[in-house]
Amino acid sequence: MVFRAFGAPDAAPRGRRLAAIARRRGLVMLAGADPILARAIGAGGVHLPERSSHLAAATRLGRPGWIVTAAAHDARAIRRAFAAGADAVLVSPVFESRSPSAGRPLGPTRFAALVRAAGGPVYALGGINAATARRLLGSGAVGIAVVEALLER
Repeated sequence: MVFRAFGAPDAAPRGRRLAAIARRRGLVMLAGADPILARAIGAGGVHLPERSSHLAAATRLGRPGWIVTAAAHDARAIRRAFAAGADAVLVSPVFESRSPSAGRPLGPTRFAALVRAAGGPVYALGGINAATARRLLGSGAVGIAVVEALLER
């Protein structure tokens, strides 16, 4: 689970409440892009944006056991994240997404090719729901990450 606070003034108290819920449910919560917030809320690590993936090893420094993941949108970004010490990458967008930051979807075939060449654990993100997740079976992804699917009924 990734908590992205986007600088909200109530980020720390909200994050602490969410981290406690995550722990009770056996989940690991990462703070989005903010190691200081991650420490303050007791998160299990940090999820870095692609532009900051080169900071993976430095982000983990002095925090044994932290998980550091990074966003990636192409093969070069995936290689850079793993070379910098990321534990895993979230590759997006795999499918059409309503996210304002989503670019052109990779599609399941291109996504699977990126996974095969990644050299580390890859999660799929972007347009993932019950129907599209099935299309990723056999892709080699270690898992999926969802946003909109949590809101679907």
